[in-house]
Amino acid sequence: MQNKILSHQEIQHKVRRIAYQIYEANVAEKQIVLAGIDGGGLKFAKKIQHVLHSITDAEITLCKVTMNKKNPLEGEVRTSIPASEYENKSVVLVDDVLNSGTTLIYGVYHFLKSPLKQLKTAVLVDRNHKKYPVKADFKGISLSTSLQEHVHVQFKAKDDMVYLD
Repeated sequence: MQNKILSHQEIQHKVRRIAYQIYEANVAEKQIVLAGIDGGGLKFAKKIQHVLHSITDAEITLCKVTMNKKNPLEGEVRTSIPASEYENKSVVLVDDVLNSGTTLIYGVYHFLKSPLKQLKTAVLVDRNHKKYPVKADFKGISLSTSLQEHVHVQFKAKDDMVYLD
């Protein structure tokens, strides 16, 4: 059984709000790197990038972050741009759902290997089931769920939706 948590319009509102929060935290920056975790995180980052383009003249660089989400210790975290392109820049690591924090913490660890101006995190849904000391600096919604429930984020043209089952 699916319970709708966020409608398409509500998601658009949250994307816009998060984009403005990112802009406010980086108002003096000439470049902001949005590092979207492959899958829902990258799709969410693209939506944020679209809004940021309309509200700031800063260069918004999109970076795809790839890792083994089931077991981040297997393999390595890779980015679609070389580290030299985000060094000494403001980076926002983006994912769709913050569940246990595993994906974000390994993503944060990867970026901390390079000198950065600042590193923030953004998620659409924060589930509050963290195993690691990682938080979302920018979040669309906080959701208290049981461990048996699953949050699904669906990004489709004009039919974005977050639901629980």
